[in-house]
Amino acid sequence: MSIIAIGVDLCDVQRLNKIINEHGERFLKKVYTTGEITYCAIKSDEGAAYAARFAAKEALLKAIGTGLRDGINWKDIEVVNDELGKPEFKFYGKTSSVIGNRRVMVSLSHTHEYAVAFVVIEGSL
Repeated sequence: MSIIAIGVDLCDVQRLNKIINEHGERFLKKVYTTGEITYCAIKSDEGAAYAARFAAKEALLKAIGTGLRDGINWKDIEVVNDELGKPEFKFYGKTSSVIGNRRVMVSLSHTHEYAVAFVVIEGSL
């Protein structure tokens, strides 16, 4: 297996908070899964948690090179945490087909101001 794609994204937490405040549940339900909303809602810095997940989805879209088209949508990409808290993806719908059996790794970090995500996809060409 070799690295076949990478993606990175930086998200401004305050900008995302503004969008959430303006559009509320409509925005959250369009971009995030129920599990992601539940996870972020219990965090002390809810905005940073949402921003990190948004950055992860954007970084993945950059890595696969499609953006939101050809049947790929926000909620087909879910950021979850393993039992130790390490972030990882779950894929659904068209995104699952595009990823196939490739290994996808994600790393997240955030402050109160910014969230960053880095994605690496391993597989065969």
